[in-house]
Order: sequence, then C-alpha cells, then structure tokens
Amino acid sequence: MNKLTERMLRAAKLDPHLYEEVETDTTAMNQAMLVVVLSSVAAGIGSVGMIGRPNLILITLGALIGWYIWAFMTYWIGTKLLPEKETQTTYGQMLRTIGFSSTPGILRVLGIIPFLTNLVFMATGIWMLVAMIIAVRQALDYQSTARAVGVCAIGWLIQLLFMGILFALMAGSMHTQI
Repeated sequence: MNKLTERMLRAAKLDPHLYEEVETDTTAMNQAMLVVVLSSVAAGIGSVGMIGRPNLILITLGALIGWYIWAFMTYWIGTKLLPEKETQTTYGQMLRTIGFSSTPGILRVLGIIPFLTNLVFMATGIWMLVAMIIAVRQALDYQSTARAVGVCAIGWLIQLLFMGILFALMAGSMHTQI
C-alpha cells in the first residue's frame, strides 16, 4: 500500500499519531492538498442530486481556498487567542494536519445515490469535524480536547463568514454580467 493511501486510512480511523506524523513531515504538503482536492471533488460528484451538474473546478477551488482560510484562522486562534503553555506550531503544520482531516469527505461521492445524499453528507461532515478536532489538538500540542473544539468552532464560524462573503461577491458579479 502506498504511503498516501496508508496515511488516509489512518486519518479516517482518527489516529492521533498520523496527525503528529504529517505535522512534522514537511514533504506531506502535496499529499494534504491532494486529500483536500479529492474530498472536494467527491463532494461535487456526490452533490449532483442536490445541485444538479456541479462545477467541479469551482468546487475544488472553493475547497482549497476554504482550507487555507480555515487553517490560517485555526492557526491564529490556536496560537494567539487560545494557546496552552506547550503550544508550538507553524501554519504549514496546521495546513498538513487539517488537510488530512478532510479524508472522510472522500466518501461524499456516495451522495450520488439519491436516497443516501443527505445521510452521507451529514455523516461525513461529523466524521470530518471529529478528525479536524483531533488534527488541531495534535498540531497545537493541546492537552485539552475541549480547547481544540473551541478553536475549531471559532475558526469554522470565521471561515463560514468569509466563504459567505466570497459567494455573495461572486453571485453579485455574475448577476451584473447577465
């Protein structure tokens, strides 16, 4: 089994040691980015029943932008706003760990099955959130899972706000062109 597949399986199993491993492996950035791309493409394919024919390029770019924003906000919140005494990390370490926490999202491709779409997206969303909490806890060297939950919640709200603004601007731009 190749290294990426093995890492993705460990990420899906919520293995905290995997997140420590990719945190310190500077060569894992491309792998983390590939996981985010695969997860977002799977979401695009799986959402066909909900949104019609998706624009996979736009969905993938949106996911990559969201990954960068969320990782940066999580990094900033975790190191500046809510650090613990042992907290030491870099933005790159946060990108790698959060990237791998997107692994369960690859199963969103199963959302293409009409009667499973909502269930698949809800289950994988929860799974990805739990994986991200573990990834953040490991990357920030937290002793407290509750603190990692707080960092993820604050980062999610900020990322949601940024993405809402981005999509509103894109929609406004498209509307004025019509």
